[in-house]
Amino acid sequence: MHCRHILLLFLGLIIGGKWVAAEKAKPITETCLVCMCEALSGCNATAVCVNGACGIFRITWDQWVDSGRLTIAGDSPLTDSSFTNCANDPYCAADTLQSYMVKYGQDCNNDEKEDCYDYGAIHYMGPFNCKADMPFTYANIFNRCLRSAIRDGKPQKSN
Repeated sequence: MHCRHILLLFLGLIIGGKWVAAEKAKPITETCLVCMCEALSGCNATAVCVNGACGIFRITWDQWVDSGRLTIAGDSPLTDSSFTNCANDPYCAADTLQSYMVKYGQDCNNDEKEDCYDYGAIHYMGPFNCKADMPFTYANIFNRCLRSAIRDGKPQKSN
């Protein structure tokens, strides 16, 4: 099975089961998480950390700390490995991004709504630089993924 199909199945399980929560608590849609993953790592779970950014979502230490130092079950946020363990676990990493967007979500592209385009910019460039142009390669992959999802009729808003 192709990596993207596995991730879609995995994220569908998250949305369908584990993440039953209020919209503000989980602002990023399944589709948006998939597109972030595609643009950041090609959803390649084998590359654990690259230049300090870890997991399929390439989460940084600072993002993890700002998001509340989430951990996988049985881990303590104070251990040396808790950041990499969380960032390399798709559930914990996705929860970290959700928490980060609750804290820093904003309208970065001035279209008067907070959506996946904004979350992609915030995650990649940071909440204080999200109005700048995204690097071409990231933006190209991310936007192509979102356009494809829209064309396929996948929802862009949170449930």
